[in-house]
Amino acid sequence: MSKFLFIIQGEGRGHLTQAISLAQLLQANGHEVVTGLVGIGKGRQLPAFFYDSFPADIHPFDSPHLMMGKRGISFSKTITHHLFRIPLYVKSLKAIHAHVQRYQPDVIVNFYDVLGGLYALTYRPAVPIVGVGHHYLFLRNDFTFPVKRSLDHWLLKINTRFTAMRAQKLLALSFYPTAIPTHHRIVTVPPLLRGAVKALTPTQEPFFLVYVTYASMSKTVIDWHLQHPDVRLHCFWDQPDHRFDETLTFHKVDGAKFLEMMSRCTALVTTAGFESVCEAIYLGKPALMVPAHYEQACNALDAQGAGAGIAAEEFDLSLLLDYLPKHISPQEHFQLWCHQTPTLFLTHLEEVALGKQVLEVIASE
Repeated sequence: MSKFLFIIQGEGRGHLTQAISLAQLLQANGHEVVTGLVGIGKGRQLPAFFYDSFPADIHPFDSPHLMMGKRGISFSKTITHHLFRIPLYVKSLKAIHAHVQRYQPDVIVNFYDVLGGLYALTYRPAVPIVGVGHHYLFLRNDFTFPVKRSLDHWLLKINTRFTAMRAQKLLALSFYPTAIPTHHRIVTVPPLLRGAVKALTPTQEPFFLVYVTYASMSKTVIDWHLQHPDVRLHCFWDQPDHRFDETLTFHKVDGAKFLEMMSRCTALVTTAGFESVCEAIYLGKPALMVPAHYEQACNALDAQGAGAGIAAEEFDLSLLLDYLPKHISPQEHFQLWCHQTPTLFLTHLEEVALGKQVLEVIASE
């Protein structure tokens, strides 16, 4: 049995659900996840589902993240927002080190948290580190990026490299298996989907499921709906439930309800978050992907190439209507890829843990 300590970026739900899935996988196979250290912005709260599902102690800490502007990642906002919080982040690094010393893990698994990388750089722990996240695909030489937006591209890659500091392996979550790695540390692995997704039995009902990150985006959806009132829409947003008319309903964000409705919809309209697109492919749902920022634009382009659906710059559901007759679902191949998740993750993580244990035996002789 090996002991694993998780450092998790807590912004959004993607890294949190990945951590839950991996923790459950490790514990089901005789290993121990000793704790989850979760980096969140000052004043923010972790969602209740994480406390309910993560099978170990949870310790939040203050951590920086990229700030978004109207046109994507904002360099100036990121710098100014975090500059005066440096003392908080120094305190967080000390807290991470205290937990590592307390729990004495065999492996640290970092789910794309910047301070997880800076901790590795400044404290240089003897414990091996493994990075987990789809962002590590961006470090491969063969990844195709959206054209233009060179500053966003640079910032995203710099941020990704910071999270990967001194990591022995980088497990890059991908929509599909890739060819031989272009870097010795980067290993392509399947997504870490929740058990709740795999337990669903998909059906197809005549409605589109739409996720709008902000209520302001709903105006575009409403304008389109008024031109196409015969198309039934169910939208999730950050406001209270609201029935607009007979064929357009807004629902307050609810993860379980959204997933259940995804299993029943005809197609999904989403902002191209990696987890949501993976869930749609697994359930056989075509997607219209409308990125809200540069990272999601990378996801949308990659997912479109994998057959998930179509990428667009705005919530024009007419594009989805035109696309649906041409859609060829990658569901079967994607599910086969996801079935390899337990084997591949256990192989790589146990290999790293065993290497540490062997070195300890050698050192003790």
